[in-house]
Amino acid sequence: MEHRASAVATDPRRLVARTDAVLADPRLADAALRLGRDLVKSVVADAQQRVRSGEIEPGAVADAAVAALPDTSARLRPVVNATGVLLHTNLGRAPLSPAAMAALAAASGTTDVELDLATGQRSRRGRSALAALKAAVPAAEAAHVVNNGAAALVLAATALAAGKEIIVSRGEMVEIGDGFRIPDLLVSTGARLREVGTTNRTTRADYAAAVGPGTGFILKVHPSNFRITGFTRGADVGELRGLGAPVVADIGSGLLRAEPVLPDEPHAHGWLKAGADVVTASGDKLLGGPQCGLVLGRADLVRTLARHPLARALRVDKLTLAALEATLRGPRTPTHEALHAAPGVLRERAGRLADGLRADGIDARAVDCEAAVGGGGAPGVTLPSAAVSLPEAYAEALRGGRHAVLGRVEGGRCLLDLRTVPPEADTALTDAVRAATTTATPTTAATSAAASGTRAR
Repeated sequence: MEHRASAVATDPRRLVARTDAVLADPRLADAALRLGRDLVKSVVADAQQRVRSGEIEPGAVADAAVAALPDTSARLRPVVNATGVLLHTNLGRAPLSPAAMAALAAASGTTDVELDLATGQRSRRGRSALAALKAAVPAAEAAHVVNNGAAALVLAATALAAGKEIIVSRGEMVEIGDGFRIPDLLVSTGARLREVGTTNRTTRADYAAAVGPGTGFILKVHPSNFRITGFTRGADVGELRGLGAPVVADIGSGLLRAEPVLPDEPHAHGWLKAGADVVTASGDKLLGGPQCGLVLGRADLVRTLARHPLARALRVDKLTLAALEATLRGPRTPTHEALHAAPGVLRERAGRLADGLRADGIDARAVDCEAAVGGGGAPGVTLPSAAVSLPEAYAEALRGGRHAVLGRVEGGRCLLDLRTVPPEADTALTDAVRAATTTATPTTAATSAAASGTRAR
């Protein structure tokens, strides 16, 4: 009997604090107000289970739960992008500017998104954002915004070519990611595709021969995620003007004006000036704004798209309109800053961060590397960059840390490319590396000064 009582007293399951007692902790009570009681209870339950499995002491339940609380009730986690891909689709592409984030907060309540405060009457939805977009592209007579780039093209096909033909070069029948293909999107609208030319060569004459009474429009697609080289020929937008059908051009990348760093990347202003009647693009790529689809061009055609019934299903909310306007009117975006980062400054940062980590016994080296635009922009273009190089095992440890960091594995090392890490995140980055050192495999731990003292280039 005495032995049984002793076993009960030492059974970890008998020592776990009751849930209501743990939730009474002021820190968790406050968290329940911010994050929701159900979410906090689930975190407490995880901590209680850790007691039962012997991972933590019974008296540490509340502390463990507080340490595991997320910053928000949303399951999306912030991630430091150290991949060197400026517009990483899996990370949500363009990070928003502080101005855009402030606009999101301001627009989260009730706003005048569709109201004229001077008259008290209904007004055009998002008129201020549309005015900012039109001002950013002087060659556009009008502008419209939908929920993503593919939606912009689908709306154009539905409004201008349902039951008609869309003339497109075979070399521009592209897949835009996640298995979605331009031909499938266009055919789903009720339009028919008329392919012209060949995979590697299409001329103005090919388009001209295909134009007829059943033509809805000529489509020009920028192959933004691949490049064909060698014996190639493609008709420029300017060559397609005057063939008797509207020219709809999809630039994809979201570049509104010429960008010196990417001289070969098409931009909306340039293609409209060259002869396109309508240009479609994505707002969350090189523009550096929220996810949305941009429609720019001739006033009559843009009006036709905006008044089509499908436009109602594709419209954006007040948060997107606010973030888009702030992106257009505000300071330079994080995407712009990353694109224009000076290689010398990146090398200096990498050296300083690597030196600090080596002082803690971590095998960290500063290395030169190459970054990329990504997100369907500037295919084949590389940007000189610099990175902190760590043992490969850090890649997994950093992804699983409390403050997640995504690098890339190259040559058996984990590279943290600083072109995509804003300078103000340097401290958080090195803190994450130090934290990961305690959870990664032994190969990531301290190495000799001889092994880590030479800076690789």
